Amino acid sequence: MQVSVETTSTIERVLTISVPAARIEEKVSAEVAKTARTVRIDGFRKGKVPVSVVKKRYGQGIRLEAVEQIMRDAYVEAVQKEELQPAGMPSIEPKKMEEGADLEFVAKVEVYPTIELNDLSKVSAERVLSEVTDADLATMLETLRKQNAEWNAVEREAADGDQVVIDFVGFLGEEAFEGGSAEGHKLVLGSGTMIPGFEDGILGAKAGEERSINVTFPEDYQAENLKGQEATFKITVTEVAEQVLPELDDAFVEKFGLEEGTLDALRAEVRKNMERELNQAVKGKLKTGLFDSLVELNPIEVPQSVVDQEIDVLRKQAAQQFGGQGFDASQLPGELFQEEASKRAKLGLLISEVVKVNDIKVEDDRVRAFLEDMAQAYQEPQQVIDFYLKNKEQLSQVQSAVLEEQVVDKLLESAQVTEVTLGYEDAIKPNAPATEEVEEGEEA
Repeated sequence: MQVSVETTSTIERVLTISVPAARIEEKVSAEVAKTARTVRIDGFRKGKVPVSVVKKRYGQGIRLEAVEQIMRDAYVEAVQKEELQPAGMPSIEPKKMEEGADLEFVAKVEVYPTIELNDLSKVSAERVLSEVTDADLATMLETLRKQNAEWNAVEREAADGDQVVIDFVGFLGEEAFEGGSAEGHKLVLGSGTMIPGFEDGILGAKAGEERSINVTFPEDYQAENLKGQEATFKITVTEVAEQVLPELDDAFVEKFGLEEGTLDALRAEVRKNMERELNQAVKGKLKTGLFDSLVELNPIEVPQSVVDQEIDVLRKQAAQQFGGQGFDASQLPGELFQEEASKRAKLGLLISEVVKVNDIKVEDDRVRAFLEDMAQAYQEPQQVIDFYLKNKEQLSQVQSAVLEEQVVDKLLESAQVTEVTLGYEDAIKPNAPATEEVEEGEEA
C-alpha cells in the first residue's frame, strides 16, 4: 500500500492511497467463497452453490462491498502509518477502482492542530477580593422576607410596589389583537414585567376602576406584528393589594427547616450559603479571565468537527433550559452557537495541551474535597458524595472540573494577576465590570 499526504491547511490533510490489485482480488475471492457457503439458490443445496454461479449473480455487489471495506481499512492503516490525529470522519472519494487494477482513492480529513503554547507568563487575569458584610446579610434576609410576603387587599389607590389584579384587552386601532388579553392577571407595579407605560398607566387606580391607556410596543418586541406598534389597552382593576412582610421571628425561621430554629441560626446558615456562592463566583471569574487570556494568547485553528460537537452540547443545554424534555434540540440552528462553540473548542484543546506539557494528573484528594464542598448545598451531603463515587459518568465530570482547577493553579504560578475589590452584589454577578478599587498588581 502506498500513501502520500498533502497538507492543505493547519487542520486538513488529503491522503492519496493506493492498494495493490492482489489485495482486492484476495478480499473479493474470500467474500465470494463465504457467500457460496450461505446463499440459497434454486437448483442447488445450501453450501453447494458453485463459485462461478455466485460470481455471476452477486459478483458486482460483492466486489463493491469489498472495495468499500478495503478503503476503510486502508484509511485507518494510512493514518496510523503517517501518525495523524483525525478530528472527525474522513470524506473518501475513489479515483481508480477498475477490476484487475490497483485501487486508488483520496481521503480528506480534519486533524487536530499542532499546538506550541506561548509563554504562559503573559497570561493575565483579575482576582476579585470581596466579603459578605453585615449589610449584605441584612439585604439577603430582606429578600427572603419579600419572597415569603403576603398580599393584603386595600381600598386605597394603587402605588408603586403594590400588586394589582387586572383584566385587560389590547387593541390595534379598533381590533383586539391575539395574545393581548387576560383575566385575573396579577401584576406588581414597578416590576417592569410589562411593556413601557403599561404599569405607569395603572398607578393611582382603585379596585373596580376602569382605565384606557395608550402605549407603544418596543422596536425589539418578540412578536413581529407588534414591533413599534401603538396600542390601546382597556383595563379593569379588580383588586389592589399591598405587600406585608413577615417578621424576623421564630415563625419565620421555621419555614427553612433548621434544626436549631433560632434567628441566629438562620443568619449563620444564610451567611454560609452567601459565602459559598461568593467563593464560587470569585473562583469562576478568575478562571474565566485566565482561560480567556490563554485563548487570546494562543490563536489556533480548530476542526469544524470539534466545533460541531460543542454546538451539540450547547443545543442540548439550551433545549433543557428553555424547552424541557419535549423540546427537539435539533431545531435550533447551529449558527446560534457557532461563536461560543468555537471558543469552547479552542479552550478545550489548549487546556489539554497545558495538561500534557505539564504532565498534570487528577488528584484524588482534590476530587474528594470538591465533592464534599459541592455536597454541602444539599440536605444529605453524604448521599450526594456516594452517588457521584458510584456513578462513573458523573464522577468523570467531577474529575474534569478538578482537572480544570489544577490547570488554573498551574497558570497562576506565572500569570500576571491584578487584584480588584468589589462589593458582594457586584462580585457574584456573572459579568460585572471590575471598576471599583484596583489594588497594586502582583505576580501570582
